Formats: sequence, C-alpha cells, structure tokens
Amino acid sequence: MRLHYLQHVPFEGLGSIQGWAGAKGHSITCTRLFAGDKFPEIGEIDMLIIMGGPMNIYEEKKHPWLAGEKKFIEKAIAANKTVLGICLGAQLIADALGSRVCANKHKEIGWFPVQKTEQAGKIPAFDALSDEMVVFHWHGDTFDLPQGAIHAARSAACENQAFIYDGRVVGLQFHLETTRSGAAEMIRNCGNELVDGPFIQPAEAILSQGENFENINKAMWKLLDYSKNIASQID
Repeated sequence: MRLHYLQHVPFEGLGSIQGWAGAKGHSITCTRLFAGDKFPEIGEIDMLIIMGGPMNIYEEKKHPWLAGEKKFIEKAIAANKTVLGICLGAQLIADALGSRVCANKHKEIGWFPVQKTEQAGKIPAFDALSDEMVVFHWHGDTFDLPQGAIHAARSAACENQAFIYDGRVVGLQFHLETTRSGAAEMIRNCGNELVDGPFIQPAEAILSQGENFENINKAMWKLLDYSKNIASQID
C-alpha cells in the first residue's frame, strides 16, 4: 500500500504510524507543507494521513499553503481514498466536508479519557478504542460533525472527538500516534501552552505515562489495520 502523509511542522511526524508501515511493508511518502513540498498526484497514493500542528485551519494568511492543502484533501476524499486526519488533520477533513471549525470552550492538553459513542460500537474502525479510553490530547479548536458522518467519541472537554465518513474517512481530534519522544518534542516547541486550566496537564504528568503511550500506540496500529483493509477493498 502507498501511504502518503501531510506534515505541518517538523516536530509532529508519524510517530507510531512509522513503525506500523514498516512492519507491514507499506511505502511512505510525505509532503512537508512547512518546507514547500509539492503534492503528489492523487492516483499515486492509496491512503492519506493528515498530521497535527499548532496552527489553525483558518490561518491562511499566516500559512498560505493551507489553501492548497484543503483542495488536495477534497480531491483525495472525492477520489475515494482512505483518509485519516489527526487533530489539525481531523479539523481539515471536517472543513473539507463543509463543517465549521472554531475555538473549543477549553484547551485540552494531556491525558484525558474519551468515551466511545453507541454508534461507534457497531463500527469495526473503532474496535481500536475501548468504551472509555485515556488518550493524548493537544488542541484548542474543535469541529462540527460533518453532514453524513457518524459521531464516534466525546470527552468532558470536547463533544466531537472522532468521526467516520463514508466508511473510509476518519477524523480523530486526539492523538493515538504520539510516542513519548514525540510528546517531548511537542512540549519543547509548544510548552508555552501548558498553563493552568481544567484540562491542561504539566509536562511532567504528560511524559510520565509510559503505559498510556503503549496503549494508544497499540490502538493506532489496530485502527490502521482497519484502514489498510478498506484501502485494499477500494483498490
């Protein structure tokens, strides 16, 4: 399978997704938007993964490449590709599907539980999640649920934590791919956001949760296995 990912900043890479792709023998290509890389032809990829980043989807003046990225995501969805968006990536998918993206009531940074919806319990893609699972968050924005999408998870701080659209487009507001080293890089680059707040944890609390990192990375692999199967069926 040909996996392509969109990277917004140098310090948010594939994380545990890299190991999954290597173990399964999939090829990986990347568009580093911050470096001005070009997008591939849609026909050259089987699965698109859209990573996170500290910017907002509506900051096109500050990050002009956002406009082209949104068009590319729209093309990938229209071309029936398997698509996974993580945090900012999920917000970009929601935007591509016509939904509003805006500031959430609370910033959510650290380890907090998400609850799987009753509908998600019937969808194989979300077998990766237990009914309630502690996952890693780092976001200040949220999205409205796209029309036709199935609401898959919520948290105390954010109602729309995950969705699936057309059985092959998944948006996760939270992170399952993050490794301990990846979290350390996020803290190094965005640690100014770790202020007092009801859903913000200090750096020490984030990095000390070794078992949580293992759990989310296992869940990421399981979700990717589902996505791989969907991509092969489409092909």
